[in-house]
Amino acid sequence: MNTRMKGLTAGIAIAALFGLTACGGGDPLANDGGDSEGSGGSITVGSADFAESQLLATIYSQALSGAGMEVQEQLNIGSREVYITALEDGSIDLIPEYNGYLLEELDPEADTTDRDAIAGQLEETLPDGLMALDAASAENTNTLVVTQEFSDEHGGLETISDLAAADDGSFTLAGPPEWKTRPNTGLPALEESYGIDFSDRYETLDGGGPLSLSAVVNGQVDVAMLFSSDPAIAENDLVALEDDEVIFPPANIIPLISSDSASDEVVDVLNEVTAALTIEDLMEMNGRVNAGDDLGQIATDWLESVDLA
Repeated sequence: MNTRMKGLTAGIAIAALFGLTACGGGDPLANDGGDSEGSGGSITVGSADFAESQLLATIYSQALSGAGMEVQEQLNIGSREVYITALEDGSIDLIPEYNGYLLEELDPEADTTDRDAIAGQLEETLPDGLMALDAASAENTNTLVVTQEFSDEHGGLETISDLAAADDGSFTLAGPPEWKTRPNTGLPALEESYGIDFSDRYETLDGGGPLSLSAVVNGQVDVAMLFSSDPAIAENDLVALEDDEVIFPPANIIPLISSDSASDEVVDVLNEVTAALTIEDLMEMNGRVNAGDDLGQIATDWLESVDLA
């Protein structure tokens, strides 16, 4: 799967998923190939600075290249604040996004509890020149997890409301630094919606990455924020607590693209990818990412498996 803003302040960046960083260093936009108008009509595919975004961008890149289009990649750009600007100024043309989180950041007052209404709201709130294409069934949203043992010890925790009711003031939570102030989905939201105040019991770690996973599995903390598409949840027999007050929005994967680059052919290719991408596929691919497999090979194998290569 991070502060809010009206019209884009800090990006969500479901950060450092599975602890992988991108290839290369320096400014990822500091080259002459980013502007699609100056690159002979090629499409520059970007990604955020976490592994799942890089994987999805690689899938988009390979699918478009396989359809005969000239494609460049600018992976590991950073947070939403950075890559939305890059889309708007033409440094990149396309990036994978998560619909509910994008909408919530563009319009903090939007209704992100209604999955079916998100597309229409996005169309109204996206900056001029940007388009959100079809949403995949695959998604990656925030989830709070505990061990099965911890759940059992506190009456069989199933929801975040259960967690709040059982909390005796000693439960500890691990998550990203942005959660300290993130109003709608961070610590303030947990306190407002669930009445549980983690402000002095919060371990700042990597936000869904291996440190948070290790911390909850090993008992360093009682609760951790992970991502719903992380296969480590099932592999470690963790309990993903239901967000019964719905503070974490739906996060279906969408291609976010510059309108100038959204030819019929490009849209058709990307929508085919979207239609084929399931949560089971995403979790399987993320498992391979966890194991250190090459992102390009994972993308190639998946595209071949769904007859899109």
